Amino acid sequence: MHISQYKYIPRHAEETIKTLSQGFPIVAVTGPRQSGKSTLAARIFQDRPYVSLEDPDEDEFAATDPRGFLGQFPDGAVLDEIQRRPELLSYLQTIVDRDGRMNLFLLTGSQQFGLMAELSQTLAGRVGIVELLPFSLDELARADKTPDSLEEMLFAGLYPPVHDRPVSPGLWYSNYIRTYIERDVRQMLNVSDLSTFQTFIYLCAGRSGQLLNLSSLANDCGISPNTAKSWLSVLEASYIVYRLRPHYKNYNKRLIKTPKLYFLDPGLASKLLGIEDKHQIVNHASRGALFETWVVSEFLKKRYNAGQDANLYFWRDRTGNEVDVILDHGDVLTPVEIKSGRTITQAYFKGLHHWSKLAGQAAEKSILIYAGDKTRTWQGTHVLPWYAVGSVPGRI
Repeated sequence: MHISQYKYIPRHAEETIKTLSQGFPIVAVTGPRQSGKSTLAARIFQDRPYVSLEDPDEDEFAATDPRGFLGQFPDGAVLDEIQRRPELLSYLQTIVDRDGRMNLFLLTGSQQFGLMAELSQTLAGRVGIVELLPFSLDELARADKTPDSLEEMLFAGLYPPVHDRPVSPGLWYSNYIRTYIERDVRQMLNVSDLSTFQTFIYLCAGRSGQLLNLSSLANDCGISPNTAKSWLSVLEASYIVYRLRPHYKNYNKRLIKTPKLYFLDPGLASKLLGIEDKHQIVNHASRGALFETWVVSEFLKKRYNAGQDANLYFWRDRTGNEVDVILDHGDVLTPVEIKSGRTITQAYFKGLHHWSKLAGQAAEKSILIYAGDKTRTWQGTHVLPWYAVGSVPGRI
């Protein structure tokens, strides 16, 4: 495979993939389209054949003669877009069991709808899985590509092509929406009415960072709640959105049990919200939601890049007390508040203090991430500027 002519930006997941490949015969990298899976796979397995199942000839070969197709690769290969031919997984199971070597195949897939279940069932014990989202801010910083401002970062988002190609975010996201979301996702859902599906996606973007009300979303879109649930599940499986669950410990309080909806990239959400310039974000009604959307995605990236499941929740009771993110480490819990203001106020700490009193010894030192530029400790809380989100104290 020809790796991009532009300078490669190292990924934190690279070491995780290399580590997994020493203990598994197969490693699978899943994630959204254009998150850098193919480039990363080809870089790690530079000495192996690379085959994309989006190539019609390769896809037909794999479909009509799976044994012959895989027989081309006695020493392993990179198989890109494996979700197109999930039946190959059973043949791979037989091959790796017979061979006995580790580090044979690297698979990539651009959606987890069914694929994750296939991998877990068919290749149980034989596959290590890494979910690769777009760049983290820390990855861009290490490549000396940190956005000049918070507004630029929220507008441009973190998909690799926006940062390693000479293309404007607006043009790239327009084509991404048209090419991948409206084409691929619609095909998975077999949606015939494009305009209704477009409306649904736009409405979801407007609800990023909010409690998910499926009935309201369906009603505003003119579809049934069951249809909205189905469409949302596929958007989630395609790594477009993420549902953040409420934390399960109630501390004797009546809690909100509805999940919150987040997009996994602020640039994509900004485009869907009709934002055409980074300067519009300064006073935009969705500025706070976009900032919170980005911070949640950064936490997810840190977990996924390390090969770990998400440990993120939120907490809200029915009287309005809330903590934006609870990081659950099993033995301790870390509360995180996310504020898009540049000036710290007493009100920022209200939810953190209330929750910490309820949690008692289970609570680790609280964290506030805000849009300002100073690191400090305020009333026992770690206060971090937006660009330091990758250096959150403790564990994520």
